[in-house]
Amino acid sequence: MSKPLKQIHLAAHFPGVNNTTVWSDPAAGSHIEFASFTHFARTAERARFDFLFLAEGLRLREQGGNIYDLDVVGRPDTFTVLAALAAVTDHLGLTGTINSTFNEPYEVARQFASLDHLSGGRAAWNVVTSWDAFTGENFRRGGFLPQDERYSRAREFLATANELFDSWHGEEILADQATGTFLSDARAGSFAHTGHHFDIHGQFNVPRSPQGRPVIFQAGDSEEGREFAAFGADAIFSRYATLKEGQAFYTDVKNRLAKYGRRHDQLLILPAASFVLGDTDAEAEEIAHQVRRQQVSGATALKHLEFVWNRDLSSYDPEGPLPGIDPDVSDNHISKGRAQVRMYRDPVAIAREWRELAEANKWSIRDLVINTGNRQTFIGSPATVARTINDFVQADASDGFILVPHITPGGLDTFADTVVPLLQEQGVFRTEYEGTTLRDHLGLAHPDEPRGERVAS
Repeated sequence: MSKPLKQIHLAAHFPGVNNTTVWSDPAAGSHIEFASFTHFARTAERARFDFLFLAEGLRLREQGGNIYDLDVVGRPDTFTVLAALAAVTDHLGLTGTINSTFNEPYEVARQFASLDHLSGGRAAWNVVTSWDAFTGENFRRGGFLPQDERYSRAREFLATANELFDSWHGEEILADQATGTFLSDARAGSFAHTGHHFDIHGQFNVPRSPQGRPVIFQAGDSEEGREFAAFGADAIFSRYATLKEGQAFYTDVKNRLAKYGRRHDQLLILPAASFVLGDTDAEAEEIAHQVRRQQVSGATALKHLEFVWNRDLSSYDPEGPLPGIDPDVSDNHISKGRAQVRMYRDPVAIAREWRELAEANKWSIRDLVINTGNRQTFIGSPATVARTINDFVQADASDGFILVPHITPGGLDTFADTVVPLLQEQGVFRTEYEGTTLRDHLGLAHPDEPRGERVAS
C-alpha cells in the first residue's frame, strides 16, 4: 500500500532586517507602514497559508561601532503589528518572536492571551533566547546569560506562561444578568510559581482564550534548542535547505519526542525558504542571478567578510581577491548583534576554506559572498517549484516551508497566484480553510487533550 500524501504547510515571513530583502528595488515598499503588512497578510490569506511570521530584533546591529544601515533598519513592535493584522484578516495565523531572556512570563502570557482573543484563536509565539550582552544593554537587567542558563530560563519561562494560561479553565465566566453573577469561581486565574528563575503569585487577568495557549514555535538549532523544541514546542524552524540535510534534521528532532510522551505529528518541521520564479527554469535562473547581485553589493560583501575576519576590510576591492591575512580571533567582535557571527566558530578554518573556494572558482570577494550565502532555496518555473516543495515534504525533509520573498510587500503575490494552485491540483495543499484557529490549520491538538492521544475531528 502506498504511503498517503502529506499535506503541505505554508507560511509567510515578512522580510526583515537582512540582505535577503532588496529594499532598493523600485518594486519595494515600506517596512514600517501598516499598508505593507496589510498587503502581505492578505496575500498570504487568499493563498490559504497557515500563518504570517514576524521576527524581532531588540537592538540595532552595529559594525565597527556604527549602525549597520546597508539593510533595512528598524521595525515596529511585533505585538502591535500582529494585533492590528487581526482586524484585517479572518483565518491567517499570527506568529511573533518574543524573547524569553528580557521579558517576564506574566506580561508575555497576557499579551499572547489577548492576541488569541482578538484574533479568534490565531496567535502563535516563537520562543527565543538572547545570545549576547550587547542586546542586553538595552534592558534594565542588562543581562547576559550563558547558553545553559538561557535555555534553563526559557524552559521555566514557557512552563510558567503555561501555568498562567491554564489558570483559567474556560468555564468561569457566567455573566448572568438576571442574578448579577459574573464569575462562577472567585479564585479564577489564581497562580503561584516558585522556581530557579521566577517566584511569582497572584491572579492572571485574561480569561482562557480560544486556543487555550498560543501555538509555540522554536528556532534554535543547537543541541539545547532541539531538545527544548522536543520538550515544549509545536513547531521548529529549520535552516537546512538541501534534501539530505533536511532529512537528517527532521529525523533527529522527531526522534526526540518520545521521551516527552509526544508523537511525531505533534511537532512540525518548517524551514525558511527563499524563492525566485520565472516563466521557465532558465528565466528564473537568470532572475535569481540578478537578485543575488542586488542583495550583495560591493559594500555588503565586504561587511559580510568582516563577520569572519573581524577586521576593518573597507580598503579591499570587493571585486578583487580575498585578504591574505588571517581573521582576528577575539571576543571583542567588530560586528555587534549579528546572529551570523555565531555560525563561524573557527574563523581561521572558514577563511582557509573560503580562500580555496575563491581560488578554485576564480571568485572575487563579492562572488564568494554571493555563492556561499545568498542562493535562493527554490528557483524555477511555478511547476518546478511546486514539484520541488512537494518532493521535500513527501520525503520527510520538512513538513512545509516558511516563505521569505525578497521584495516587500508584493513579493509573495506571484507565488500565491501560480505555485499554490498547482499544489492544490496535486491534492497536497488546502483549497479552503477547514477550521478557525491556527491549531486547526496546523493539525495540532488543543492543549487540553492528553499528549499521547488525538481526538478525532
